[in-house]
Amino acid sequence: MQKGEGTEKLLAMLGGDMVSTDAGLIERHCQDWHGDVTSSAIALLRPRSTEDVSRAVRACAELGFGVVPQGGRSGLALGAVPDGPASQVVLSLERMDRVRSLNTRDFTAVVEAGVVLETFKKEVAEAGLYFPLALGAQGTCQIGGNVSTNAGGVNVLRYGMTRELVLGLEVVLPDGLVLDLISRLRKDNRGIDLKQLFIGAEGVLGIVTAVSFKLMPAPDQTATALLALDSLEDAIELYRLARLKCCDLMSAFEFMPAEAFQLAREGIPDLTLPLEPAHRAYALVEMSGSGLVDIESLLAQFLELAMDEGLVRDGVVAQSKAQARNIWLVREGMNEGQARRGKHLRTDLSVPLSELAAFVAEAEAAVAEVLPGAVCVSYGHVGDGNVHLNVLPDPEGAEELDRQIYRAKTVLNEVLGRYDGSISAEHGVGRLKKADFAARASSVQRDLLERIKRAIDPNLTMNPGCLLDLEG
Repeated sequence: MQKGEGTEKLLAMLGGDMVSTDAGLIERHCQDWHGDVTSSAIALLRPRSTEDVSRAVRACAELGFGVVPQGGRSGLALGAVPDGPASQVVLSLERMDRVRSLNTRDFTAVVEAGVVLETFKKEVAEAGLYFPLALGAQGTCQIGGNVSTNAGGVNVLRYGMTRELVLGLEVVLPDGLVLDLISRLRKDNRGIDLKQLFIGAEGVLGIVTAVSFKLMPAPDQTATALLALDSLEDAIELYRLARLKCCDLMSAFEFMPAEAFQLAREGIPDLTLPLEPAHRAYALVEMSGSGLVDIESLLAQFLELAMDEGLVRDGVVAQSKAQARNIWLVREGMNEGQARRGKHLRTDLSVPLSELAAFVAEAEAAVAEVLPGAVCVSYGHVGDGNVHLNVLPDPEGAEELDRQIYRAKTVLNEVLGRYDGSISAEHGVGRLKKADFAARASSVQRDLLERIKRAIDPNLTMNPGCLLDLEG
């Protein structure tokens, strides 16, 4: 079927309100977060309800079109970027943006897939509760994408990945049927937990249209500190001390190299640095609580203990919400700074916590050996062993940027293999890491994934080309 004929059939079956053929709009929905990749699609579908999604999926199945579900387009693994312009449509959930219910007595909420994470968090906060998922892209990313990629973020230490926050799902299956697993139950042990099939599946088994979440009491006390250390090894020791002494009241523990400050300044030119970058490593520590717990006293006692242990060389404790926000801007601004340096390798790796420092040292040395002019920027979430070891190529290097990025990725993956690590700690596999994933998955794992995919999506229409490479 020709692209134009397919578009006409979609318009006839679904109507002009749902089907857009505007070339500029389609292009914006076919571009990745950083603008490195742009593709196209037959059409852009913008349903307003679960019933609309069901109709759209049935129509695409009838016409033989692949469906690429899409949220806020903030993913970093090309999971929502179509790669078959003549055979795929993009289905955006952006119009499904209602919080269906928010129950303060049950500590639950039911929210549609197109709701922006930050919007949801604010509505929950206005009700006096707290939704702990926190990402740098929370002003853009959407709930459906968070669930479909099992998003992580900075609060995983205390609250877990998105998977730990989900009570139930509503999913449109590849044949258009609606699987209603929405629930407010905290405990429900009736056999296989089907919702888990769709969390982190990146849309290859169906389209998440709504989610029921567990909510938390809102912390009324938060203490934030930025601490200077001698090394990543000391950052890990500091984390161990915090985990033992502060237990579950520690909500975030991020590490950054000294380069973070310069990159943050490049990303946010008017940023006031809370510390001068005079040390090799930095830890951003945040603790929170409510009720009778004295969080400021807890942080002060912990810092006194850390100083006695010789782990902390310098530091600043936020005295206001504005100062805490400024500290977090260093962590967030460094990502903007890296983007402004141009095309580079972005990784999302994880290794056992006890081996994190050794892995980073070995991996950075391996990159330096093959690309002497490249700059490694290693940062991430100490407590869950997740490091974003990014590589900024040498713009004056003898090899083109793409070749430098490929070589850096190759050596990093080789080192990662020796540590039994993961190539995707929180970003997903998408299309970007599909070959790397397949090369490292066992034959048993690949076979089981294929059998699940073909059982639920026998015509292979759900997000084709993402995660798995299968042919009909």
